[in-house]
Amino acid sequence: MLFLVRMDVHIPHDLPADQANDIKAREKAYSQDLQRDGRWPHIWRVVGEYANYSVFDVASNDELHQLLQGLPLFPFMKISVTPLARHPSAI
Repeated sequence: MLFLVRMDVHIPHDLPADQANDIKAREKAYSQDLQRDGRWPHIWRVVGEYANYSVFDVASNDELHQLLQGLPLFPFMKISVTPLARHPSAI
């Protein structure tokens, strides 16, 4: 199942820099593992925002929820999910 996911990140300004940097490093490692195994095939930055659009390819809604909840930045995110279906005009 394919999902388009928008993630907007809002790290509190009073979070110590070393803690924020640790979270970001864990986030990068986690997301790259999911990219390598094919469940996160696309990620694009939204220009001028701390946000991204991503495509996930997972077996179920529950799997997507579990993966998103596992993101180290999850507590600081607003996430919007759009299920995708193949368009009849796609070649």
